[in-house]
Amino acid sequence: MNIHRQIFSPIEVNTYIVSGEDGACIIIDCGCYGPQEEKRLEDFLTTHKLKPVMLLNTHCHLDHIFGNDFVLRKYGLRSMFHPGERYNHSSSPKHALMFGLTMEEPPAPERELADREVLTTAGLSIEVIAVPGHSPGGVAFYLKDHGVVFTGDTLFAGSIGRSDLPGGNHEQLLENISNRLFTLPPGTVVYPGHGQATTIGDEIRTNPFFS
Repeated sequence: MNIHRQIFSPIEVNTYIVSGEDGACIIIDCGCYGPQEEKRLEDFLTTHKLKPVMLLNTHCHLDHIFGNDFVLRKYGLRSMFHPGERYNHSSSPKHALMFGLTMEEPPAPERELADREVLTTAGLSIEVIAVPGHSPGGVAFYLKDHGVVFTGDTLFAGSIGRSDLPGGNHEQLLENISNRLFTLPPGTVVYPGHGQATTIGDEIRTNPFFS
């Protein structure tokens, strides 16, 4: 398995390309905004001889789904996300205007995800962990066999996601980080939706929201 990170849009979201067997890859939170960034993603995949086979969203705030339409047009993939994100998904064009940005209505998902569901593709096994708080249907994607978790905007290096957006809940966010993420092995590498990677152990020890 290899993990590649691309940073997209004025909001600087992390898009992850996780490659497994035979060049097949999963795209997590495709945030490419506009034709230039779409071409950058396409060129990256072509150069590395990667073929997208699954598109996942940790949640559906606009910056995490900007590229969903491109992935559908170019690779024929629809996204998968938790049903708690239906409002954020459908409202994303309106929310984009608040940032001075524009986007078309995002494509309908392939299907919705359930807590503790295990996805298998490209020789990878991915557990869905529900972690609402930043958003109502926020999830993390845990690859136990590889010791990594993709946390979206729930947990960052030295910080946590904001909870003042529609459907956010600060206490719920703290509870889910404590009970659902901090119970993972300390060496688990955390790949967040923004910023640099960290580990579960480092966040347990040093994250100021839990000290």
